[in-house]
Amino acid sequence: MPEKPGAYPPLHHAPVMNSFSNSLVSSSVPLVAGTGGSSSFELSSVAFFGRSLAEYARFFSLDFEALRGCAVLDVAAGPSAFTAGAARLGVRATAVDPLYGCSPDALATHVRLDYARVVARMRERPESFRFKSFESIDEAERDRRAAAEVFLADYEAGFLDNRYVGGALPRLPFADAAFDVVLCAHLLFIYERLFDYGFHLAACRELVRVSRGEVRIHPVCGPDGRPYAGLARLRADLAADGIGSDVIRVDYEFFRGSDTTLVLRREMT
Repeated sequence: MPEKPGAYPPLHHAPVMNSFSNSLVSSSVPLVAGTGGSSSFELSSVAFFGRSLAEYARFFSLDFEALRGCAVLDVAAGPSAFTAGAARLGVRATAVDPLYGCSPDALATHVRLDYARVVARMRERPESFRFKSFESIDEAERDRRAAAEVFLADYEAGFLDNRYVGGALPRLPFADAAFDVVLCAHLLFIYERLFDYGFHLAACRELVRVSRGEVRIHPVCGPDGRPYAGLARLRADLAADGIGSDVIRVDYEFFRGSDTTLVLRREMT
């Protein structure tokens, strides 16, 4: 019997144990269109899909020299190469994901299944993409698969060194203000049919809780490329909690509308 992955949704996850399991994990919910007639790039479950260090630098507008020696958390990191690459640049990087704690073979199986399905979906909706960061879907696929290979090569040693930690929003297994910078990519807002407003608000509060500096969330749009409909309400509710926010333009746009990042910070009192 395959392991049941601790992936989004549902919102209330079983505890993720930080010990490898020997069973292979098969992909959970098929990655298909959320609505049959939609032309947007939309998935029906959160994919275990990763990106390169160079992509992170662009869509989060990161200065790695300034981050040297800083503690940085990548939330819902999947098989991204950020933690491995940032660590080599002197950043104290940590990644958290519901699937960490699975065996390396199990994660490799997730990569194989989810990448095939996500890329197939991308090929079905080429009109959703802006070929600025990559010249083609083929180039993007090669880059993301290379990122996953970097992650898989680093995962076992990194897991034992607590660089890869099992956990999920809206409750992260870290102390208050544990990190200088907290990053969260391709989870909030683009899965707007899976997560309601309450989840988005709770998740943003939690990201700020574990940060002593900035939180950066990318992108600030839904799968149709339109800005997140609840953004004004979200920013107002966060402001009432003493959390300031800015939407910044970034030098990146892979799919339509993905050229902005939300920056959160706790205001000084």
